[in-house]
Amino acid sequence: MYKMTTRYTSFAEGEFYHVYNRGVDKRVIFNVEKDFSHFQQLLYMTNTSKGINSRDIKKNEASIFDYDRGDQLVAIGAYCLMPNHFHILLTPLVERGISTFMNKLTTSYSMYFNKRNDRTGRLFEGSFKAKHADNDEYLKYLFAYIHLNPRKLFTQRTDVLLDISNYHYSSLADYVYNNREEGNILDYEKFPDYFVSSTKILEELNEWLGYNPSP
Repeated sequence: MYKMTTRYTSFAEGEFYHVYNRGVDKRVIFNVEKDFSHFQQLLYMTNTSKGINSRDIKKNEASIFDYDRGDQLVAIGAYCLMPNHFHILLTPLVERGISTFMNKLTTSYSMYFNKRNDRTGRLFEGSFKAKHADNDEYLKYLFAYIHLNPRKLFTQRTDVLLDISNYHYSSLADYVYNNREEGNILDYEKFPDYFVSSTKILEELNEWLGYNPSP
């Protein structure tokens, strides 16, 4: 069993963290494909120390993922979006980078979601949760845990690993195929290179498919 650490009130540069949150009262926060895609865009767009205007970006860029954000707040190594929650593996690049980024991300998405669904009030279950990945073993485990989350959606399928690899709302597809514009969300070089190929990644995940501890 892996040692679980409690949330820190501050985050150290050069350290790695698993952050996550879910909808208030466990409600669904991604209703349709557009919701998932918008959150992915925000993972990229809000990761900047400067203000952004999504309308201006859409007018002047062929893709939001081509936008020059300038200095980033965090480096993202993995993520996965599920219907009522999300997971992100990241490391801060500046002081208070994680807190600032998460506030911008969840506030922006909540405003989008509430407007789209004609609702008011909190969307997420309080402040985001965070766990410190304080050793290589746990960090490697989190990479697998986050990317294996969609297995819950494919329990009746024969090739769960293939389905997970093709799940569009996870960074696993960027590690396996490396051909999506969403790959710009990730900063691979800021994280340990545990796997020499996509084949090794899939072999590792296949070993974890039958193991399901809490993060």
